[in-house]
Amino acid sequence: MNAIQISNTDLVQISEANGRVGSVSLVGAGPGAADLLTIRAVKALEHADAVYYDSLVDDSVLAFVNPKARQIFVGKRKGFSAMPQQVIQDKMRDDALAGNQVVRLKGGDPFIFGRGGEELSDLRSQGILVKVIPGITAAIAAAAEHGMPLTHRDVATSVTFVTGHTLDGTIPELDGLVSSKRTLVIYMGVSNAGKIVDQLRGGGVSESTPVAVIERATLPDQRLIHTTLAALVADIDLHDVVTPALLVVGNVAALSLPDVDTLPPVHTIPEPSAPFAWVHHAMG
Repeated sequence: MNAIQISNTDLVQISEANGRVGSVSLVGAGPGAADLLTIRAVKALEHADAVYYDSLVDDSVLAFVNPKARQIFVGKRKGFSAMPQQVIQDKMRDDALAGNQVVRLKGGDPFIFGRGGEELSDLRSQGILVKVIPGITAAIAAAAEHGMPLTHRDVATSVTFVTGHTLDGTIPELDGLVSSKRTLVIYMGVSNAGKIVDQLRGGGVSESTPVAVIERATLPDQRLIHTTLAALVADIDLHDVVTPALLVVGNVAALSLPDVDTLPPVHTIPEPSAPFAWVHHAMG
């Protein structure tokens, strides 16, 4: 099989205007806390001319944006969309063709339930130079923040990420995704929790299976709720869980730091104007 090589030469020529080469960077903002941004993401924000950002991007992350850049909110939540998807892509294309450095800022990683793949294909098909800057995806960060290993040699040998609802509003097929050695992480599953529980029950998953609900992971007001498959819906209502929240289903959900809700926030907002510095420590 021949390897496919993608050249940006044609894209650069088409994206160039007024002596400047415009581009779009699909940037992962990470799970929420600003100090979990990558260095590459910070640099992209500091040099941006326009930033199109989602509703899951925290204000502390936006503090890194070039003060001269335009900030355009294009967030989507259940039942609400600030801007149709195709319009977002068209506006980013026009910005790049005008020679601007455009950042499409998404919560988590742009390629994990973030429509990054759709935007990459659409923009490249129109001759736009597109770069991808990965981010820490919410599932990994949320679990790690609470000392919950999604895989563990004694507990879980695999992990699966799924969305809690598909394009047509239904939930995906979950049969076989949870077992004594498998972890299931569900994004955007709070509103469909009842349907998720029914499907897992129908697939033979025990009602006593541990479930963790992680709300606003890595932010100062984050919450962790331990429950079971049988009590999941009732506990979501009892604790008035709001999005963004993840559901972790499987035995690893019973593993976490004790009394995490009482721990003080450890994240601070870095000064956006302070550049990153590499410090070398001699080994001895």
